[in-house]
Amino acid sequence: MTYQSVFQRYEIKYILTPKQCAEIKSAIADRMHIDEYGPTTIRNIYLDTEDYRLIRASLDKPVYKEKIRIRSYRHATSDDNVFVELKKKYEGIVYKRRIESANYLAMDWLCAGGDAPDDSQISREISYFRDFYSGIAPRALITYEREAYAPIDPEKDDIRITFDRNILGRDYNISLSSGIYGDHILPKDQVLMEIKIPGVMPLWLTRYLNEHHIRKVSFSKYGEYYMNHIRTNNNDKDIKEGGLLYA
Repeated sequence: MTYQSVFQRYEIKYILTPKQCAEIKSAIADRMHIDEYGPTTIRNIYLDTEDYRLIRASLDKPVYKEKIRIRSYRHATSDDNVFVELKKKYEGIVYKRRIESANYLAMDWLCAGGDAPDDSQISREISYFRDFYSGIAPRALITYEREAYAPIDPEKDDIRITFDRNILGRDYNISLSSGIYGDHILPKDQVLMEIKIPGVMPLWLTRYLNEHHIRKVSFSKYGEYYMNHIRTNNNDKDIKEGGLLYA
């Protein structure tokens, strides 16, 4: 199956109640539908340095930030294919590069200095990142249940909307083949909505959000887990106290 390997877009986030979530799904029903993959459980391994340099820098809200992760949309054995994703954000625009690889090859490549699964521009970028941040290793597993909505008419609406719930994190037993459990990153009764657009948000959606007083937030799943669990457990006082990273 072919897959998209390069993304450039805005990713705008909102924290919703279940009632707000249901109302938005109803409001977009004539323009959007659940994509061909249906509801999925996403597993992400976030890699970082031993002193969590990447997420600590990201939490300072710089103009430019970057992170790397290994993602699977299902339980993945060592031989199953996964995605290695390099995400960068500059002045509000998210740039994502990803390649597909067998799980065991991805881990060997990123954590043990192994060879990239192919020779491409994207794999060279990821290898450079790995070498620059020497010693990166799996630091957290973030999982969540996702419903992704795509436009019924892509020529009319160039947009994707995702709804994530049951967002869990842990910094032990970090494996894409393990079960789904961990600490709640968002309360059970909250939903994270992300609107992904290449440019300006459609007017119909802007009006809906304004009329219903739904405001964007600055929220990072890995960042939130680091702040409230990893940092706390390690008694790290260098990061300021904080709850949800609201804008």
